[in-house]
Amino acid sequence: MSATIAVPGLSLEPYRIQNAAQVLTPALLLYPELVEANIRATLRLLGGDANRWRPHVKTAKLEFIMRMLAADGVTNFKCATTLELLTACRAGARDVLVAYPLQGANALRVREIARQFPAVRVSALVDTAETPEIWKGSAIGLFLDVNPGMNRTGIEQNRAEEVVRVARAVLDAGLEFRGLHYYDGHLSRFDLPERTVAAHRGYDQLLALVGALEAAGLRVAEVITAGTPALPGSLSYAGFCDARFTHRVSPGTVVYGDATSREQLPADYGYQPAVVVLARVVSHPAPNIFTCDAGHKSVSADCGVPNWDAKICFRARPAKNTFPSKSLRARRSPPSGILCTCFRGTFARR
Repeated sequence: MSATIAVPGLSLEPYRIQNAAQVLTPALLLYPELVEANIRATLRLLGGDANRWRPHVKTAKLEFIMRMLAADGVTNFKCATTLELLTACRAGARDVLVAYPLQGANALRVREIARQFPAVRVSALVDTAETPEIWKGSAIGLFLDVNPGMNRTGIEQNRAEEVVRVARAVLDAGLEFRGLHYYDGHLSRFDLPERTVAAHRGYDQLLALVGALEAAGLRVAEVITAGTPALPGSLSYAGFCDARFTHRVSPGTVVYGDATSREQLPADYGYQPAVVVLARVVSHPAPNIFTCDAGHKSVSADCGVPNWDAKICFRARPAKNTFPSKSLRARRSPPSGILCTCFRGTFARR
């Protein structure tokens, strides 16, 4: 017997595992064949051109997964930490951007890794005319970070003169100016139609910056846009088609296909949950509420609370898997000891 909460449009068969009763919970379950399917789904969206994708590997940071990407021709990466940079270099990356402001010892570590892997093109971000001095004398390339309204890092996109000034400072420091980095992750709060309109509006301003740089005699070789939420907007923006620069998108969570990605992107993109958490029901503190042994602190997810989307429950025999959570409301609560599966991301607000 098994209790089931339906998952519309999703077959549960690929998630069946053997000997689940012997697995300590909470347990992270990763399905390579579904990871591969998500990689290929992204490549289909990009017309089969792996060179158009620079995935951020802050989520899919396992060397094993990066090697899968490289095997499919995806060798341009973004990362946030020096450990991710090192892992990407070891996994077969040819070009890695550390998309995070770096100072002091962190910058020194990037330089050290770049020397260790001379065949890998390593880059960093700048957003002031003083920052290039940190990289002087190295082979690190520099992307100028543009603030699209997220107000986290970068130069505001309406400050064309400052953008030109910083790009010139890169060249004056004897470094390579590689292009523009534009992370519009703040658009995730909008529904898809509104998100796309907002993304296109921002890209109009981004292309104006490209024009200002070119008018100043500065070549823009690459423009990077779009994490997962803004991917549809980047794919549909006409200005990126046949551009003079290389345009790359950088969604990363699509590799694992978490619940947030599935909510933010059109269903016909074809992404599937490829990583789930296996949990057990441990208590029934109130009617129609049950508690699993995989609360948000156990999982340490960074998507807020609630941070899970429980989908199915199975008895602790050859069971399936899912993502974790602390307590879940349901029409009928499964008994203690049952294996519960939840697909994670920005989790259920049901």
